[in-house]
Amino acid sequence: MRLAVLDIGSNSVHLLVVDAHVGAPPLPATSHKEVLRLAEYLKDDGSISTYGQNRLVDFVRDSIDIAEDQGSEQILAFATSAIRSAPNGDETIDRIRQETGVELNVMSGEDEARVTFLAVRRWFGWSAGSILLMDIGGGSLELASGRDEYPDAALSLPLGAGRMHRDFLHSDVPSADEVDGLRKYARHTIGRVAGDLNRVGKPDRMVGSSKTFRSLARIAGAAPSGAGIFVPRELKRKDMPGIIDELVHRTPSQRAALPGVSEARSGQVLAGAIVAEAAMTIFDVPILQISPWALREGIIMRQLDLLDSSEVLSPTRRGIGALPPPALTMPSNGTSTGETPDLTPSDDAGAAVRPPAPTATAVPAVPTVPAGGARPSGSASGAGSAEASGSAGSKRRR
Repeated sequence: MRLAVLDIGSNSVHLLVVDAHVGAPPLPATSHKEVLRLAEYLKDDGSISTYGQNRLVDFVRDSIDIAEDQGSEQILAFATSAIRSAPNGDETIDRIRQETGVELNVMSGEDEARVTFLAVRRWFGWSAGSILLMDIGGGSLELASGRDEYPDAALSLPLGAGRMHRDFLHSDVPSADEVDGLRKYARHTIGRVAGDLNRVGKPDRMVGSSKTFRSLARIAGAAPSGAGIFVPRELKRKDMPGIIDELVHRTPSQRAALPGVSEARSGQVLAGAIVAEAAMTIFDVPILQISPWALREGIIMRQLDLLDSSEVLSPTRRGIGALPPPALTMPSNGTSTGETPDLTPSDDAGAAVRPPAPTATAVPAVPTVPAGGARPSGSASGAGSAEASGSAGSKRRR
């Protein structure tokens, strides 16, 4: 199916249209992005200004047109820190719904961390073992750790690159006091919650996702985006002091000349680097592996999982074919009752979806082992079978 994911972040708003199917990675079809810098349209009380709302509504309208032109069957629209923390966030969501028809879902910081972790787990696979994830957005830092598809611990801290740039770095070339103030604040904030993640256990792999980490890795010499998503990329903690020193002595326009730094993010990349170094230091991370998948891909994976579970009884699942008939209930005498359990789910439209009725067949009884170890006629032979029979017989005698 063709899905459209609308991501409203603190720095940019992004529409991604993908071809997505259960059991396969999403394939990007088209993308539409605008650097909105929603955080710059906040009033003194943190609420989103009318002008900021107007720009947001216009982008959502444009995104709907693009998604429909591309044949999207569904739009998954979500927002993160900027709207989540705005006093008039609900008002903004209502206006978007009334003027565009799009229902915007606002994710909690913890859910943002959990869904991003899901994307990272799917990218690196089970062989990665336990994962520690760091993701720096425009408004918040997400941290998660665990060895399953969803983390055992997930946290969100107000340490986003855009937020920290706005709160601490007040000049194009910030002073040493400004940089030191942000460094201390970031380490103190992360240090207060570090134990919650450390209790999960030592990770086997440390991962960074988001544009901030990709930009820092590129400054440090990682492959450019044009090399493709399958090229491994990493960021080493030992490189962070040099990266920060390089950024702190440049104006935003000069930072934009560095590899991996866009003009739109040239102002906040220094704040992101300081937060990244703080997190890597607190959690003793020598090397972060960079994940090309993050929150948007996690949203897609989650949606496909839900579709997969809702179709689990459908006889026409894509690429799998009809599922085997459900097991028949068996009375104590070992013969089939012929009764089919009611396994009728309801789909989103409320229509019943029923698998074909199974053919009633008797379940063969498990052969017993006669006394003396003689095998019944037609039974399997061989060393493995003999060992199994002997074990079963000895258990019966006990």
